[in-house]
Amino acid sequence: MTLEERNALEQAALRVRQHIVRMSTNGGCFIGASLSCADVLVYLYWRFLNISPLTVNAEDRDVLLLSKGHDVPALYGVLAERGFISKDRLKNHLSVDDHIYWHPNRAVSGVEFHSGSLGHLLSVGMGMALDARMKGLPTRVVVILGDGELNEGSVWEACLVASALSIDNLVAIVDRNHFQANIRTEELVPLEPLAEKFRAFGWDAMYVNGHDMESLDECFGALQLNTGRPTVVIADTRRGKGLPSIEERADRWFCNFSPEEADALLDELSGNSRATLTSETLIVR
Repeated sequence: MTLEERNALEQAALRVRQHIVRMSTNGGCFIGASLSCADVLVYLYWRFLNISPLTVNAEDRDVLLLSKGHDVPALYGVLAERGFISKDRLKNHLSVDDHIYWHPNRAVSGVEFHSGSLGHLLSVGMGMALDARMKGLPTRVVVILGDGELNEGSVWEACLVASALSIDNLVAIVDRNHFQANIRTEELVPLEPLAEKFRAFGWDAMYVNGHDMESLDECFGALQLNTGRPTVVIADTRRGKGLPSIEERADRWFCNFSPEEADALLDELSGNSRATLTSETLIVR
């Protein structure tokens, strides 16, 4: 990856984060977890996935499933930046006149499957990957899961079946931001050692810095999808990444900011010294 390519990805991730902040003013959103997976989504759509607005219905396209559906503002921002939907539609967040809503909806171009209730889309992705393999298609299916979502038993049932059927065109990505709702995962139901658990279920497991574009490029460039085993990439991330005033704060799980607060956060994102609101003055509604 060249310096210019890395900078372009980082600028795209900044724009996606700006979209997320703006969407947080219209009824609110799960901003912390959306910010934690923004870099991973940008990398996938710019550098890894074989999908574009022109191939969104192609049979041999790659598939992205956002199982942690409450992070959909990040996906909306990416789809807008990549041209699947217009950027103007993001202003309709939570409007009854559009489908830019709480969770992914197939009525939005680029969204492959509905999600919301956690724990289901790894099974869906497994079925889609198996279907593609049976048809001889080069499709790769990527499923993004939250780390707290791994407490759902259906995730591990899917892991067992995917391994048993050697579905090696399936890639799970765990957004390992170490929070589940408003508590740290290790304080609620400890997940570690996470990679060893996946390996015990018959998966290849890799770790990556989920906020470093070069590390993501090295990781996904090294993926071996013909090993007879599905793969999990555990992306180490920070909830609220990009906004130090709310990073890793349990009380910034869900936020509904005023336009003035959002302006300050946008300044903070850009490193603008005009940002005046402190983390203590930001209001959660």
